[in-house]
Amino acid sequence: MEKVSVIIAAAGNAERMNGIHKQLAMLKGKPVIAYCMLVFEHIEEVSEIIVAARQCDWDIISNIAEENGITKFAGCSDGGETRQQSVTNALGRVSEDCTLIAVHDAARPLVKEGYIKECIAAAAECGAAVLGVPVKDTIKTVSDGIVNGTPDRSGLYITQTPQIFRKEAYFEGVARAEQNGLDFTDDCQLVEALGIKVRMTSSDYANIKITTPEDMLIAEAIMSYHS
Repeated sequence: MEKVSVIIAAAGNAERMNGIHKQLAMLKGKPVIAYCMLVFEHIEEVSEIIVAARQCDWDIISNIAEENGITKFAGCSDGGETRQQSVTNALGRVSEDCTLIAVHDAARPLVKEGYIKECIAAAAECGAAVLGVPVKDTIKTVSDGIVNGTPDRSGLYITQTPQIFRKEAYFEGVARAEQNGLDFTDDCQLVEALGIKVRMTSSDYANIKITTPEDMLIAEAIMSYHS
């Protein structure tokens, strides 16, 4: 069986949340990050959960893990200036015997266990996989305020997390990016740069990323609808 090390990226700032750190905000009685840890806690293939966060939040996150019975919590690592830096710092805590690395946004508390398992299986088979959903709206490309193209949306997907990779490939991707001074906003780009094909696996539109205060209301509405 695969052994998955989960890195939860929780070092983002609160610029678009009016000063509220979204990963620690309360959502129906629990901090947002608690839902992320809980869903991975219940997946058999997951062996450890590492949270990349600001040092000032470490004790808070550790307490949240304890209060919610997260036995797979392996501690926190330093958050960096960028997402890639944060995840790279967390790699130092990854167990030697893990076979897959999953990176998940702390701001995505509504991801479903079944979709994660499908993504794990796909990554185990082909080396890299990501959750996503087809784009619903017509997309325009714009330059200097002028529309200059309309790509065919049938091939466009909204990328979500987790994004899951063979450990060796992910480490190689990080090393290559550092050597070339590259800093990607999406983990898939690290292995795409190596020529590795990433499998897109099905998710749903409920797996939203909380970015603004309005997203908290949307998340609460989704949870109420499914309860």
